[in-house]
Amino acid sequence: MSQRLSRQAKADAIAETLEQLYPETPIPLDHQDPYTLLVAVLLSAQCTDERVNKVTPALFALADNPHDMAQQSVEDIKAIIRPCGLSPRKSQAIYELSHILVEKCQGEVPADMDFLETLPGVGHKTASVVMSQAFGIPAFPVDTHIHRLAYRWTLSTGKNVEKTEADLKRLFPRESWNKLHLQIIFFGREYCPARGHNPQLCPICSLYGRKSLFKN
Repeated sequence: MSQRLSRQAKADAIAETLEQLYPETPIPLDHQDPYTLLVAVLLSAQCTDERVNKVTPALFALADNPHDMAQQSVEDIKAIIRPCGLSPRKSQAIYELSHILVEKCQGEVPADMDFLETLPGVGHKTASVVMSQAFGIPAFPVDTHIHRLAYRWTLSTGKNVEKTEADLKRLFPRESWNKLHLQIIFFGREYCPARGHNPQLCPICSLYGRKSLFKN
């Protein structure tokens, strides 16, 4: 079936399946505002959302805004976030970006993609998550999981995450991006994991998956 359908037709069918499975898409990272979301997303790099959600209560009890975080030491921040991994780099980034937000933005996280990407520890994907989930501005954050699924479903060539993001933005309506990126993440966790995946049992791969998935 995947060969008979155009890429756009597959995208439309996949979007319909995802909407049926995940009509509601709660944000998986616990947060209270754009700043705490920014920090949580930064911590989620190479770490599970579940672990981040176990760490952030203690971190935000210490400081939950740029003004207070900028007054902490990097060592104190690092001691709390160590379970998330990469704690030396992440703690320094949290400390530095907090100072920048205080000095340049009166302690507020701006709804400005270009500015967010300049912050320490904040790449394009993290900035996209904040823009979409904190401010409701259409963005399509593509992490390694979405990148993998877009390739499996032949929606993108899989050359790099930048190409995947561009391909997905062309295939799906702008107003669907914010919800759809979460739906794909939820689907990947439940039905389409990186390892131990049986494409014949997958509600999407079984219909639209890349042929190489079915080779022994």
